[in-house]
Amino acid sequence: MPMLSDPSQKYRPYTPLKLENRQWPSKTFTKVPIWLSTDLRDGNQALANPMTIEQKTLFFRQLVKCGVKQIEVAYPAASDTDFAFVRGLVENNEIPDDVWIQVLTPAREDLIRRTIDAVAGTKNAILHMYNATSPTFRNVVFRNSKEKTIELAVQHTKLVRQLTEECTAKYGTIFKYEYSPETFTQTEPEFALQVCEAVKTAWGKAGTGDDRIIFNLPSTVEIAPPNHYADQIENFCRNITEREKVIISLHPHNDRGTGIASAELGMLAGGDRVEGCLFGNGERTGNVDLVNLALNLYTQGIHPDLDFSDIQTAIDTVTQCNDLPIHPRHPYAGELVFTAFSGSHQDAIKKGFEAQRIRHAEAAAQGKPLYWDIPYLPIDPADLGQDYEAVIRVNSQSGKGGIAYLIKQHLQLDLPRKMQVAFYQVVQGVADREAREMTVDDITTAFRNTYHYGGPKYQGRLALRNFKISAEPVEDPAEDGEDTPDERRRFDGTLSVDGVYRVIRGDGNGPLSALLDALRVHLDIDFTIRDYTEHSIGEGKDAKAASYVEVVPAGDRKSSQSWWGVGVDSDIAGSGLRALLSAVNNAIGDRALPELKLSVGFNSRSGQADVASVIVNSLGLELPRRLQSAFFEVAQRAAGDVGGVISLGALTEIFQSTYGFYPSGAPPTKFLLGSFKLEHVGDGAGRQFVGDIVVEGEKRPVTGEGNGPLSSTLSALHSLINGVLTIREYSEHSIGEGTEVVAASYVELLYEVAGSKKTRGWGVATDTDITASGIKAVLAAASNLGVVLKQ
Repeated sequence: MPMLSDPSQKYRPYTPLKLENRQWPSKTFTKVPIWLSTDLRDGNQALANPMTIEQKTLFFRQLVKCGVKQIEVAYPAASDTDFAFVRGLVENNEIPDDVWIQVLTPAREDLIRRTIDAVAGTKNAILHMYNATSPTFRNVVFRNSKEKTIELAVQHTKLVRQLTEECTAKYGTIFKYEYSPETFTQTEPEFALQVCEAVKTAWGKAGTGDDRIIFNLPSTVEIAPPNHYADQIENFCRNITEREKVIISLHPHNDRGTGIASAELGMLAGGDRVEGCLFGNGERTGNVDLVNLALNLYTQGIHPDLDFSDIQTAIDTVTQCNDLPIHPRHPYAGELVFTAFSGSHQDAIKKGFEAQRIRHAEAAAQGKPLYWDIPYLPIDPADLGQDYEAVIRVNSQSGKGGIAYLIKQHLQLDLPRKMQVAFYQVVQGVADREAREMTVDDITTAFRNTYHYGGPKYQGRLALRNFKISAEPVEDPAEDGEDTPDERRRFDGTLSVDGVYRVIRGDGNGPLSALLDALRVHLDIDFTIRDYTEHSIGEGKDAKAASYVEVVPAGDRKSSQSWWGVGVDSDIAGSGLRALLSAVNNAIGDRALPELKLSVGFNSRSGQADVASVIVNSLGLELPRRLQSAFFEVAQRAAGDVGGVISLGALTEIFQSTYGFYPSGAPPTKFLLGSFKLEHVGDGAGRQFVGDIVVEGEKRPVTGEGNGPLSSTLSALHSLINGVLTIREYSEHSIGEGTEVVAASYVELLYEVAGSKKTRGWGVATDTDITASGIKAVLAAASNLGVVLKQ
């Protein structure tokens, strides 16, 4: 059957109430209503599968946890299950002293008696009685006149008074009385007042404060706009006598989808109390949602006296007990209510958080409130125990601002705007291709893969292993009165290039330009930097630098094609270098790079860095620059003896024989380390070496003092040799990872002996103990120098 072309022939509009000079439209919220949860009664009766006693008990405990002080627990006379549940609450001491349980009964003597029996012995109880008062129910359902309807309410109110007083005398239970003219909104306003006046008189005990009688005025079925309900409530409040002795309770349903509005306008119109359910469960379209109402007040700066700091637990309990889901768009509780997919919304939220961070810092410094003001977010999710992870979610409609927000939230990286645009295109490509929402993990993984960020798993073809930035000496110092020329920087470092270590070096006016020069010279990679930005992550000793670099082809700063990179390091130079390599990795793609080939000798193409690359790959040793230079001379001489070409394996053997470096077992050298210990001497700053040094196969006990392990070893060694050894340079690094890590040490010694020229020599050693590694390197250098032993 189609919708009618003229629905006025089938449906009558509501009849507006003529209320002169209504006051509620100009009022604002200033107080919190009394809250009554009817989840366990009105909510439960609406379920296809009513709750078990265990579920109702769990739900009751959750209501108490949320701070609800009045809870309608059952219609005890309706079933043995409901009666047993109420008795269980009473007898198992489940009800806190400050909580009132409410029980419902129709105006029937046998049911009233059974209801009072259910609560006997509890501390505080509200007896809620109702009878239908609207014309449809009077004339059609019950066939009662107005007079008979009033008589029924009065007669059974007197019975309630009698029976509750008897129960109080016998068990000490304190009672409040609530009466509902059922279907109030469809009852003639003057008749609803007439019935309630008669009930108040019959009760005879209405007083002020805690002794007030409760009149529940339900919108049993919503049949008019919420302003009409507000008019009905204000009219009742104006005309009921002894208003100070009456609590006006609101009980809106949601048939027209305006249950929340009805309750809020009803409160402005004079309502003192609201009956509803958590998240709006209830008959048909549900009762009014207490969580929604409470948090609406909260967002106006009024604490609702209900606690939803852990709203997810409340959600879990309600869905488990009701076996009904909460809609993803349900106010405050739905999984999507704090979520923006739209690009413009995401951008506004991102900018809102950034502006609020500044605003809050200024307000805190001045001792002012930290007001919440974020676009599209009327409440801070954190106040409800929620995090910001779902505030921005990404699909094909999302914008760069939202994606950048997620990267900042989860990786602490505040991307520059142009990089946001670049990464947005990456994410959009994935979202369009897969036609689904992208999770935070999808986005952060795409970022890590794109920019080779976040550890070895995401490492690109070029990866920084170690580096050193040093100042180049100025060749022509400025004359007096001239500007001092800019000091240039030199990059010395080791890269992993397609899994092979390469030692590279370059010069420039800063660390990044020096690395660019090194990439151009050694790997034929030629780019220039068009944009660079940085920021800090964290504070204090844990602070790190985050750098962002945009590169373009060398000589074309206006190029339409560019590549971005990101790097994070505790050292600002390291952060920038890593960002540059990240960008270069993106730029080179899978293009072939020059392989490491060795040609050493006169007019050869290989330099110190190439030779050092061979050693780091074959032995894991990252030679200090001066040792690179010294060994390069050795390699050139050796290459000259064989026609200028030398194999990689031969070069490794030359290094080992030159420096006596045989970590897996070596030919004996002049000096070897035996057992030893280091002791503190003097005021604790000095060290004493006590141990054995094996000299040409003979163990010699020695001692020596110095300001550290190496100087005390030299002191001990001086007891065995003629002349003097001094340390010119010392360097160290680790090889391997985890339990396999060892220390590598490099020592250059200067040897002076009467009658001979000064000589210099290097020693190299490794050991699982860094101190032993350094001492072994000293002894290796002394062995290589051919020092003269004492006779």
